[in-house]
Amino acid sequence: MKPENPAAGQPEKTGAPAKAEKPKKVVNEREARRLIEAALYASGYPLEPKTLCSITGITSKRLVSEIARGLAESYRVKGGALEIVELEDGRFVMQLKSRYVKKIKRLTLKPLLTEGPLKTLSYIAYRQPVPQAKVVGVRGPQAYQHIARLLEMGLVEREKLGKTSILRTTKIFADYFNLSRDLRLMRRQLEKLFEEQGWKPGEEETPPMAGQKLPAEVKTAPQPA
Repeated sequence: MKPENPAAGQPEKTGAPAKAEKPKKVVNEREARRLIEAALYASGYPLEPKTLCSITGITSKRLVSEIARGLAESYRVKGGALEIVELEDGRFVMQLKSRYVKKIKRLTLKPLLTEGPLKTLSYIAYRQPVPQAKVVGVRGPQAYQHIARLLEMGLVEREKLGKTSILRTTKIFADYFNLSRDLRLMRRQLEKLFEEQGWKPGEEETPPMAGQKLPAEVKTAPQPA
């Protein structure tokens, strides 16, 4: 008598064994909210959902935006001096409410730049794209040091076109000073700021971009080392 086959009556296995499903990653929304809050506080300028995704580890820009909106709502309900705002282009920024800006202005940290580099930056911003040689011609030899500092800080970028170096501002500049990234709109915004200071643009004049006076919507950042 043949021994009973324990596999008898069992369905025959065919093909490769089934792979176990990977467990879906569960997003800890509470921790994500804290990370988003920390990022907005530390940056001092608007952040894109893509950036918030990289910080939180969330792959969905839609989800990270929803979490950021929830955080913004909690700030609104709390009613403090700070607020989180979603901009028209989908970026988020933490800022001081405008009604508190004037009262604490004297307590703000050091300006981003001293007067010399700031004037060079304002000239580049208003005339961009502008040859480096022209900037130096208007601002003087010290402009080389100013430009090096602005490049280091990421406020300006330089492009080589043959023997000519072309200067223009970066997204970081636009975000920090709460200006449009569109150059035409940025120019209009700058003209409005200059007019408020009684300055009318001239081809060889330096715009008085008083960066010591940042827009109310932008939180003053710490002085870079």
